[in-house]
Amino acid sequence: MNDNVYPNVTPELARQRRETVPAQFEAFHQFSKQVFAPGKLDAKTKQLIAVAVAHVTQCPWCIAGHSRQAVKEGATREEIMEAIWVAAEMRAGAAYAHSLIALNAIADPQPEK
Repeated sequence: MNDNVYPNVTPELARQRRETVPAQFEAFHQFSKQVFAPGKLDAKTKQLIAVAVAHVTQCPWCIAGHSRQAVKEGATREEIMEAIWVAAEMRAGAAYAHSLIALNAIADPQPEK
């Protein structure tokens, strides 16, 4: 990761994060385990969704970690890239959809009260 933007993940920082509020850490850890456990969606599908969402949220650790997990669950390079393209389209689609707000605002330039 870029050292100028993101800190290096060190054992000490990980320990501090875990020990500063241990109850919340454990609750989040259990929540994460439950979310990614196979259910109606299999583990590979969940990881592909996570890869796509990680690209939209732009979390570099999530991108790397869930991409690796997707591969471990059997996802191919092509499936991962296809999930990323879905994320890109959804992000672009949201900008396009929100253009209606701008068009509406300039049609009636009076500020809301």
